[in-house]
Amino acid sequence: MSIERTIVFFDAGYLSKLSKYFGKGKYLKLDLVCFAKHLAKKQSLICEHVFYYTAPPFQSARPVPQESKLKAGYDLFMSKLKTDSNITVREGRLQKIGNNFTQKGVDTLLTMDLAQEPLKRKINKIILFACDTDFVPILNHLRVENKIKVILYYFNDRKRKEQFSMSNHILTACDRCVCLEEKDFTQNLLV
Repeated sequence: MSIERTIVFFDAGYLSKLSKYFGKGKYLKLDLVCFAKHLAKKQSLICEHVFYYTAPPFQSARPVPQESKLKAGYDLFMSKLKTDSNITVREGRLQKIGNNFTQKGVDTLLTMDLAQEPLKRKINKIILFACDTDFVPILNHLRVENKIKVILYYFNDRKRKEQFSMSNHILTACDRCVCLEEKDFTQNLLV
């Protein structure tokens, strides 16, 4: 019996929030490929490829030192990620409105790949690491029209309207929902 292949789709914004939560206020430095393989293995799957969706830090027309520092760290991280042939990085942009920052284009890129990559690669099960209900229509389409099983990895702190509360809307759009544990993160740190 051969083990089924899968693709893992990471929303970097969600991953970052969970990393900081499980790192008790400090971002954990995850080995992204090992983490993806770990999540796949928990479902008796082999991770064929990782897709990572993010946006570079905001840069004003004349970046202040803090913006330059954040961008330099981001560029270093991206240069390491992009050398790994097992990872595809898709970048949107970060928009500043007043004092708030919003990712633009990231969810659209993820949705486009959800619609295409499993079919192109002849994958029957995918793993999604996200919490946004904007993905519900494409997840339902994948499941109903393409018969692709969707496995959602998420975290819920069981507090209503808190940063990790999950909408039933996305949970019901998946075939399987797996709640993450701290050890999923701490066992897959960069060495």
